[in-house]
Amino acid sequence: MPRTGIYPGTFDPVTNGHMDVIARATRVVDQLIVGVAINAGKGPLFDLEERVAMVEHEISLLPDGAAERVKVQAFEGLLTDFAVSCDASIIVRGLRAVSDFEYEFQMTGMNRRLNPEIETVFLMASEKHQFISSRLVKEIVSMGGDIAYFVAPNVRDKLLEKYSDQ
Repeated sequence: MPRTGIYPGTFDPVTNGHMDVIARATRVVDQLIVGVAINAGKGPLFDLEERVAMVEHEISLLPDGAAERVKVQAFEGLLTDFAVSCDASIIVRGLRAVSDFEYEFQMTGMNRRLNPEIETVFLMASEKHQFISSRLVKEIVSMGGDIAYFVAPNVRDKLLEKYSDQ
């Protein structure tokens, strides 16, 4: 039976770190669903449709046929409910630093309690991406800094456009 995994996040915006985890997750699961969380409580810079479109564009650039095994889907509500609706048995989470671990440890425990049939798999961010976060990327671009190393050109252009409108 094929293994389906979910990689959830707000992806506001999708970064090179996210794409690193997505590419590596395709080697762990047969099909990967990138779940773009609606999560209005976080006050995203990009609306849901923009975030989904950015992730879809970046996934289309994955090498070696990986893009055919990845789809993007918006979701709202409990991650475990979303996983069940997608027939996923694995939640993929990226870890950048020790500070991520405490939150992820709690989340994994809660998800396990909600649905013990779903496993969580952690992928450590590659050393060149460990420090990248969407929040910091937005902060850098808002102050006129160069974000070319942190995001793909398409995402950089969308960020520059967003901040030029403000």
